[in-house]
Amino acid sequence: MTVADPRLTLERRLLKDHSLVIACDEVGRGALAGPVAVGAAVIDAQRSRKRIPQGLRDSKLVPEARRADVAARAASWVSASAVGWASSAEIDEIGIMRALGLATIRALADLRAHGIVTEDAIVILDGNYDYITAAGAEGLRVRPVVKADRDCASAAAASVIAKVARDDLMTRLHAEEPVYAWERNKGYASATHRDAIRSHGLSTHHRASWAIADAPTLF
Repeated sequence: MTVADPRLTLERRLLKDHSLVIACDEVGRGALAGPVAVGAAVIDAQRSRKRIPQGLRDSKLVPEARRADVAARAASWVSASAVGWASSAEIDEIGIMRALGLATIRALADLRAHGIVTEDAIVILDGNYDYITAAGAEGLRVRPVVKADRDCASAAAASVIAKVARDDLMTRLHAEEPVYAWERNKGYASATHRDAIRSHGLSTHHRASWAIADAPTLF
């Protein structure tokens, strides 16, 4: 089945009542190692009238060899973008859902530092649960949207920007811990990754609170 390209239908409708749309999407939620990252992409009325970058889709649907180029064009297309992070240690301490909220709050703080008035925006959050408000964020209007990264171009931009940033980080962490092959699996549960954990144990970048031995192999 062919997946339709993302559109700006929802964003344009929301921009009739709000001056900005900020779309947020996470990557790394299901990984065994490394941080979770949340991308945030800002769209205003002017940007919503511009052509969506060619090839822009949910990061899972963009071939790896093309992601960096698509992410660069997405970053140039949106009004502003940021990536927020929560470390593996924070995930162990507060749990994955609160860590997602913390990473999003950090991404939004980065946007504010660059002049974006987040209180004037409505936030499109990919998924069906508002983990931003649950993490203690105040003064934000959050709208969870199932499959936003597939259907909404702004969320697809947030997704691919965050994916490229996190993949780059995991590739750099691979140099510290090459036995886990993070340059290939990016911290997810590949067979090679799980074999390395059995042989060498956990690194400081693993999510030690997770039932890693029982995690499904994703590659």
